[in-house]
Amino acid sequence: MASKDNISAQDYRATAEFRYQIRRFLRASEQIARSFGMNPQQYQLMLALKGLPEDRVATVGEIAERLQIQHHSTVELADRLAAKGLIRRKRDSEDRRQVLLELTAKGDKTIKELAIHHREELRSNGPELVSALKNVLSSIKRARR
Repeated sequence: MASKDNISAQDYRATAEFRYQIRRFLRASEQIARSFGMNPQQYQLMLALKGLPEDRVATVGEIAERLQIQHHSTVELADRLAAKGLIRRKRDSEDRRQVLLELTAKGDKTIKELAIHHREELRSNGPELVSALKNVLSSIKRARR
């Protein structure tokens, strides 16, 4: 019986390949965002707004959590996107202390165009990413036995 603490060369290769495939996708995503005149974090903020689960409210704090960045960093990203006319801020009607973020019509059009490019990237390179993830998960499953 294999110990859960044993990590084989195959396990390392599987994890390394998965990280490589993630990085390939992220690099392509960064290039797509830059081709639209924004940095990758700005794109991520817009995507977080557009893809926010229905039961969540688009506060600065919620978006900061979704992006896994500090509140003040989210504010800075929002400032830049607002200056480009891609998002707007508004006060929550129930809790005036809360600042809500929303896409403008221009922002909505931009995120749709970005999503089309990202879907194409996933269509062409996604199978390798999925395969790499399956290999890592298989490796973990084998280690549990």
